[in-house]
Amino acid sequence: MSKTPTPHIGAKYGEIAETVIMAGDPLRAKFMAENFLENPVQFNNIRGMLGFTGTHDGKRVSVMGHGMGMPSLGIYTYELYNFYGVKTIIRVGSAGSIHKDLHLGDLAIAMGACTNSNYASQYELPGTYAPIADFDLLRGAVEECERRGYNYKVGNLLSSDTFYTENAHNERWINMGVLAVEMEVAALYMNAARSGNRALAICTISDHILTGESSSAEERQTTFTHMMDVAFSLV
Repeated sequence: MSKTPTPHIGAKYGEIAETVIMAGDPLRAKFMAENFLENPVQFNNIRGMLGFTGTHDGKRVSVMGHGMGMPSLGIYTYELYNFYGVKTIIRVGSAGSIHKDLHLGDLAIAMGACTNSNYASQYELPGTYAPIADFDLLRGAVEECERRGYNYKVGNLLSSDTFYTENAHNERWINMGVLAVEMEVAALYMNAARSGNRALAICTISDHILTGESSSAEERQTTFTHMMDVAFSLV
């Protein structure tokens, strides 16, 4: 396969920064471009997966959507790491809390990600792989949350292949200390590890699976800015 453009990203090599902040919803990427970047230039619209490159506080950075689920994120992050020279990917997403002290609007910073996915089987490892974040990014995110006074927890997230499920086994995950459920982090951390690069996921709690509290689609798209503040501080 030639380097660029790839089958899913229309940018030429050099049009994407070494640091990319990604969101599942491409409209959240557009929101970040409009509100956090100076002089953003769109580099992708294939399949509606918007991507932009600009500067933030004088530093070059890109933002892009990655879609829903590990197969979608897996494709985009693989191409970014392996064909575009990207070194750091930070996911800013939403997650459903399964922790009694993690409420709507709080941040869940993924130190690690467990999963019910078969994603890791491609590596043919002789055991169970534990995907983890880059420590320097993790430490920086915690320091920024402390500085800004944001409510957050650091720990393990569950990257689930299913949004609608017959049996989520939430109590079993709770018993193992898992903070929240989302759909992508494990694949991001595996792709980063395999390519020798860095990754971190910062998620805003959009709903509480145990209490039924939830945020609207518009709120998820445009008001989850605390995680964006933290992500852009790491550029």
